[in-house]
Amino acid sequence: MNPADPAFTLFADSTKKVTEHLDAYNTVTQLFGPQFPEIRNGFFNVHMTRGIIIQPHWHTNVSEMIFIISGSVITSVFNPFTQKLMSYQVGPGQVSMLPRGWFHWIIALTDDVHLLTIFDQPTPDVVFGSDFLRLTPPEVMHRAYCVPPVTYAQAVAPIRQSTILGPPAGCFMANNPGSMPFS
Repeated sequence: MNPADPAFTLFADSTKKVTEHLDAYNTVTQLFGPQFPEIRNGFFNVHMTRGIIIQPHWHTNVSEMIFIISGSVITSVFNPFTQKLMSYQVGPGQVSMLPRGWFHWIIALTDDVHLLTIFDQPTPDVVFGSDFLRLTPPEVMHRAYCVPPVTYAQAVAPIRQSTILGPPAGCFMANNPGSMPFS
């Protein structure tokens, strides 16, 4: 960062880099170090509707603060020291912390969710739960947890790629009409 450099700027647009797009109401955009070298943190700019989830994942190099601009969500994080799930209903102006390395997810409770997930570094590493599930060989889950390989393979078959937002379109209607998990 050289203020004398003609390319030096103190402005960026967090809506330009689309990270994930389910539809017009459920999108994730980002502003990280590669898009804005002057930034000393980084964030996802998230819009969600009721029932949409930022799927389970964890970060190897950053802690994350969730700041709610509008709507209401539940943030859930697994405390690896107490082996307990910590869940919080969070609304406008409120924050929730997700420590580095802790497994977590966020579920929209209303149709008008707008939130920022602010990281303490300019670029987060993300380990997606979708990758962990789809890329773990069924034989490993069988050996580790006695889950039959065919059962595991069938259970994770719908997970075809890394993903942030879920569920897939039609998932709850097809599997459990009217249901919506909250924590």
